[in-house]
Amino acid sequence: KAAIFGVSHERTILNGFNLSCTLVAQALYDEARTLLTDQLLPAARQTLGPDHDHTLDLNRNLAAALMNNPEHTCDEELEAETIMQDVVRRRRRVFGPAHPHTLRAETGLSTARARLAHVVKWRDP
Repeated sequence: KAAIFGVSHERTILNGFNLSCTLVAQALYDEARTLLTDQLLPAARQTLGPDHDHTLDLNRNLAAALMNNPEHTCDEELEAETIMQDVVRRRRRVFGPAHPHTLRAETGLSTARARLAHVVKWRDP
């Protein structure tokens, strides 16, 4: 799609999101993170804006790539939690507190916080 529409086209960004989901599902976390941070998120922020549904989904998927990587660091766990805080804040403002996407983001934030607490507890017994 990038060759047809260009890297900043909404369809290309959506297809890239789907690819990043597949990479996370296949435990290819570093590849997903690189795709998201180097290509998809910059294009989405510039073209769609930081509050667009697709941009927020990309951020949520970046947090998932960071959290699910078994080799993640405490800093990456903290980064994932920070990303999810921002996603929840934006979703509440744009979609409202009862919207299904907001509720899903809140679940992701709860997961990030629980994992961060576990990492901190493990690191500082």
